[in-house]
Amino acid sequence: MSLNVFLELVEIKAKTASVAPFLLGMCFSAYYYRHLNWTLALVFFVAMFLFNMVVDMLDNYSDYYHADNKAYQQSTNIIGRENISPKLVLGLMISFTLISALLGIWLVIQAGLPVLWMGIFCFAIGYLYSSGPKPISGLPLGEFASGFTMGFMIVLLSVYLNTYQVFSWSWLSLGRVFLLALADELWISNLMLANNLCDAEEDESNHRTTIIHFIGKKAGLVAFSVKNVLAFLVIILLPFINIAPKTVWLTVFIVPFVYKQNKLLIQKQVKKETFITAVKTLLVGSMTFLITYFIGILI
Repeated sequence: MSLNVFLELVEIKAKTASVAPFLLGMCFSAYYYRHLNWTLALVFFVAMFLFNMVVDMLDNYSDYYHADNKAYQQSTNIIGRENISPKLVLGLMISFTLISALLGIWLVIQAGLPVLWMGIFCFAIGYLYSSGPKPISGLPLGEFASGFTMGFMIVLLSVYLNTYQVFSWSWLSLGRVFLLALADELWISNLMLANNLCDAEEDESNHRTTIIHFIGKKAGLVAFSVKNVLAFLVIILLPFINIAPKTVWLTVFIVPFVYKQNKLLIQKQVKKETFITAVKTLLVGSMTFLITYFIGILI
């Protein structure tokens, strides 16, 4: 397997969905708590990134084996299209999972049981997302599960590991982290929504009942647009409640870019042509939010 094929197998282009929330959690820890644990943060990043690759490999692996549409299995799915050995993919998944789990156990020893419970939740969602009798990715819960787990839980883990010495478990603390993570959560869930919009016909042929099966493409596109608007409104709100520096308001300068990407998806829902609009929105949106947050910490 070539490097390019491996990077496509683990869907490296979508890794912003895990990296940006991790870094956002670090920024919040430095800004609000004035506390960072660099070693724990680095170990968590490696464990998180490896498991994120496992989830994406498992998604491709499960789609390959459970596809009713043979044309999809052999021509669209990367395992069939690139003639990758399923045993190799399975071996990579097992290896990456074991390394991630061992790193996670070390983090539990260092920072306590909350890491264990949050880790178990993330591992469970990661595997149930693409496997089991009813994978989450093929259900109406896909957008919520991906957005909540990657958008909120990664930020929460990042904040906790950097501040566990001073972090207090209260609804107020969780509410702050939730609002901090909400913009990324909305953009990450839109990534899944765009995927389901583009794959609507293909999903029907493979008996996958995603949210689009129930609400239709028109309502799905409305939801996609509304979530993009809400993401910016949340970012504007954060400095008023002391969760982010005022520099995050500079994120509004990318509104024309996001509007253009949004419009392209509304005009056409084709996987190879317009799914990339959601990827670009997540990348530019989350990274601009992150950079403007970091600038605020510096000044």
